[in-house]
Amino acid sequence: MRAVTIVQITPEELEVIIEKSVKKVLAELKELKQEETTDRWMNLNELCEYIPDRPSKATVYGWVNSSKIPVHKGGKKLRFRKSEIDNWMLSAISPNT
Repeated sequence: MRAVTIVQITPEELEVIIEKSVKKVLAELKELKQEETTDRWMNLNELCEYIPDRPSKATVYGWVNSSKIPVHKGGKKLRFRKSEIDNWMLSAISPNT
C-alpha cells in the first residue's frame, strides 16, 4: 500500500474516494459469500474434519454401510457433497421438519 498525503480535498472528491472504497469492499464480500455457498466435494478426511463432532473414519464407514449418510462412491473412493451433508446434519437435528 502506498502512502498518500492529502493536503486539500473537496467534499465531492472525498465522496468519490469513499464510494470507490465501499464498492471495492462490497465486491470482495460478495465474492467471499459466493465461495462459501458454492457446493463442493469432500473426501473422507475432509468430511471427518467438517462434521462438528469429528467422527472417526470407522464411524463414517459404519454410517455409509448402513446408508445413514449421503455418499457417492467412485470405485473404492467415497465422496461427499457439502450441500448434502449440510442437509443431512440439519435433518438429524430436527427430524420433524
